[in-house]
Amino acid sequence: MTSQRTFLLTLGTAAGLALAGCAASTPATTATTPPAATPATTDASATAQLGPVLPGVGIDPANIDKSVNPCDDFFQYASGTWLKNNPIPAAESRWSSWNGLINQNEAVMRQILETSAANKTAAKGTNLQKVGDYYATAMDSVAIDKAGLKYLQPELNRINAVKDLRGLQTELVRAQRLQTRSVFGLGVNQDRKKSDEYALYLSQGGLSLPDRDYYLKDDARSKAIRTAYNTYLTNTFKMLGESPAIAAKSAATVLRLETRLAKASKDRVALRDPYANYNKMTVAEAAQKYPNLGLPVMLPALGLSSAKEVIVGQPEFLQEASTALKQEPLGDWKTYLRWHLTSSLMSALPQSFGDESFRFQQVLSGAKQQQPRWKRMLRATDGALGEAFGQLYVDKAFAPETKVKAQQMVANIKEAMGEHIRGLEWMSAATKEEALKKLNAFTVKIGYPDKWKDYSALSMSRESYLKNVLAAREWESKDNLSRYGKPIDREVWGMTPPTVNAYYNSSLNEIVFPAGIMQPPFFDPKADDAVNYGGMGAVIGHEITHGFDDRGRQSDAQGNLRDWWTKEDAAEFTKRADMVGAQYSAFQPLDSVFVNGKLTMGENLADFGGLALAYSALEKELQKKYGSNPRPRYDGFTPEQRFFLGWAQVWRTNARPEYIRQQVLTDPHSPAQYRTNGPLMNMPQFYEAFGCKEDAKMVRAQNQRANIW
Repeated sequence: MTSQRTFLLTLGTAAGLALAGCAASTPATTATTPPAATPATTDASATAQLGPVLPGVGIDPANIDKSVNPCDDFFQYASGTWLKNNPIPAAESRWSSWNGLINQNEAVMRQILETSAANKTAAKGTNLQKVGDYYATAMDSVAIDKAGLKYLQPELNRINAVKDLRGLQTELVRAQRLQTRSVFGLGVNQDRKKSDEYALYLSQGGLSLPDRDYYLKDDARSKAIRTAYNTYLTNTFKMLGESPAIAAKSAATVLRLETRLAKASKDRVALRDPYANYNKMTVAEAAQKYPNLGLPVMLPALGLSSAKEVIVGQPEFLQEASTALKQEPLGDWKTYLRWHLTSSLMSALPQSFGDESFRFQQVLSGAKQQQPRWKRMLRATDGALGEAFGQLYVDKAFAPETKVKAQQMVANIKEAMGEHIRGLEWMSAATKEEALKKLNAFTVKIGYPDKWKDYSALSMSRESYLKNVLAAREWESKDNLSRYGKPIDREVWGMTPPTVNAYYNSSLNEIVFPAGIMQPPFFDPKADDAVNYGGMGAVIGHEITHGFDDRGRQSDAQGNLRDWWTKEDAAEFTKRADMVGAQYSAFQPLDSVFVNGKLTMGENLADFGGLALAYSALEKELQKKYGSNPRPRYDGFTPEQRFFLGWAQVWRTNARPEYIRQQVLTDPHSPAQYRTNGPLMNMPQFYEAFGCKEDAKMVRAQNQRANIW
C-alpha cells in the first residue's frame, strides 16, 4: 500500500524510529601518512596540482586498514581497523557506525523523556503531559507486573465472547483499530493512479514471522525458527492461563492458520510490482468476492460508510483469507486473535511475557541479551507519539543553520541529476522531457514538519501503560482512516523528526530528510565538502534516484502510476537494471546465502545513482571553490578519496549471521559491505581516485559496468 522508499535498513525497526543510525567519527587532529594507493596521475604537471596536506575532520584515518589494498576490497580497507575494534555488543544483532549516532540521539531523547516523566504538573492535554505520562507508565515495570492481565482481560473477553462469523468480523474491526496485524491489512493512502485522491486499500497480512518463506521453507534454519516459534506460542498461551496440553494445541492452531495464510501470500519480489498490486473494484464487488471479510460490517464501523471503491493489493490472498474465515473452526480463529492481540502487547505485559518474546527474537537476530527497557520504551514513545515527542526533540537538538546547508546540498544534487538526465545517450528526448518535469516537481522536506499533528483527541494517563498503548493505536488508526474523502495532505510526514533515515514517497513525489540524519557521519558542519557529499550528499542523491529506480520511474511528476517512457527507453533501462540485479545476486555474505538482486533492485539502483550524483555535485563545488588551484589533501587524502571514504564510513558494520540471513530474506537493502563496494566496482571515478588497475578486484570489466543515471 505504501509508496515510501527508505535510505537505510527497514529490518526490525521500531515504529517511527529506524533501526539504522550512524556514528560520529572521531576528528583527526594531526596529519597522517597518505593511503597505500595514491591517485593515478599521468604526468608531472598533474602531480604538481596536489594541494597541501592538512589535518582533517569527519574521517578518522585510524579506522582504515592499510594492510588491505583499496582496489581489492574497499569496505575492508576503509573500515577494517574499526571493524576489528568494534565487536557486536551482547544486546545487538549488528553494530555499525550508525549506532554511535543512534546512541547520541537516544541520550538526548532519554533526557527529554525522563524530564517529561518527572513532571507531574504539566498542563492536561499538552504534548509534555502526554509524552510524560506515556513514558512514565512504560518505565513503571513494577506497576506493569502488579497489574498482570488486568488491562488485557477486557480485550480477551471480547474475543472469547465471539459466537459466530458475524461476531468474528466485528472482532476483526477491533483488530484493525488496535493494529494487531490480524488476517489482513486495511488503510487509507493516496490512490496510486489518482494521486490527488485518497483511496481505501486492502492488503495481505496476518503473519507473525518476518516473511512467508519462514513458514514454507524446509531447510534446517527455517525448521529451527519454526520450532522456536512453537515454543514461544506454547509458553505464551500457558501464561494466559491455559494448561500445557491446551497451550500446545493452541500453538499448533496458530501455526496452522498462519501457514495457510503464508501459502496464499505474495513473496517480497512480487510485492514490488505496483501494477500487479493495484486492483481497483467497487466495495460491492469486493464484498461479493470476499464475503467473509465482512466489509459491509467493517467499513461503517471504521467510519468508512462513504467508501464506494477499494484497491485490493493481493486478490488471491484475500480470496483465501475469506474462504478460511468461514472454513476454519470459529474457536481456532479466536485462538489466533488472542495470540495476535497478546503478542502485539508483550512490552506492556508482565516481564515474563517480554522475556519469552526476547527468547524467540534471539533465535531470529542472534542478540545475546535484551536491550535495556529505557531504549525499548524510548522507541515505543517515538512510535506512538512521534510528532508530539518530535516537537520537544527539535526544540532541543536541531540547529536551523543545518537545514539551510542541507537545502543547498539538495539544490546542487538536483542540478546534477538534471545534467545527468540531459546527457544520457540511451534516453530519447521525449522521455528526458518527462524525467526533467518529474525532477523539477520534487518536493523537499528537511528536519521536521511545518504543520504538526494534532493530538488533542488522544488521552494519556498514568493509570496503565497497556491502556496508553491501546489508546495511541486507536488514535493512529482513526487518524489514518479519517483522511478518506478529504483533500490530500501534502504536509504529512512518514517519519518522526528524531529518525535516522530518509525516504522518497512516489505518490507525493517528495524526498524527506528528518532531523535525526542531519548529523555525522552523514553531515558534519566542521568537515570538508568531500566528506559531506560522500555521506549526506549520497543520501540526497539516493532519495532523488528513487524517483527514477525500477519502481519509482513508473510514477510521473504528479505521483501517478503512469507509463511515461517510450518502449525503447524502457527496454534500455531494464537492460541496465538487470545488469545491476545480476551483480548483486552473485554476492554471497554467508555460505549458501546470496543477496536477492530482484528484492534489493530499487535500493541498489538508488545507491548507484546517489553516488554518481553526489560525486558530480562535489566536483562542481570544488571547481567553484578552487578552480585550477591545488586542492587541499586533508589527512593526506585527495577530496575524491575522502568522498569515497565518507561513503564507506557510513556503512561500516559488523553483523551476526542470524541478522544477515534475516536481512537477505526480508530487507530490500543489501548487506553493508555490498552497499559500500557494489556501486564503486562500477565507477571509473573510484578507480582513478585510488589508482586501481584494470585487473583489480574492485574493477569490473568495461562491458560489465552498470551505469544508469
